[in-house]
Amino acid sequence: MSALGSCSCGAVRFEITQPFTHFFVCHCSFCQKDSGSAFAANLFTHVGALRWLAGEELVSNFRKAETRHVRSFCSCCGSAVANAQLGGDLCIVPAGSLDQAPAILPEAHLFVNSAAAWEESLSTLPRFSGFPQ
Repeated sequence: MSALGSCSCGAVRFEITQPFTHFFVCHCSFCQKDSGSAFAANLFTHVGALRWLAGEELVSNFRKAETRHVRSFCSCCGSAVANAQLGGDLCIVPAGSLDQAPAILPEAHLFVNSAAAWEESLSTLPRFSGFPQ
């Protein structure tokens, strides 16, 4: 079963041709900066599973100096997209870049000691289907 993904503007599109091996929610400071939020939700698979359907030449990569941290994004709209890491052995796919829900659920929270101080309050907030009236 494959999974399709894309950026917000649709210029970058990709397919993941193998099952995801892991789904983690990361609270590290790098992922907070990347997402502009409390965490990043990332799926993991083998780099050979990544097949670019369109816009591979539009993908830009940011590598945090002296770390293994990589963020790949569409150079047109800035949306996070899949990337290869660890010398090409690993493919990391931002869950929000998928066009449909993944076949697996998150299995763990990572780097919780770095979690945003305000994150604990999120589960108690009111929920709205759109902007509140």
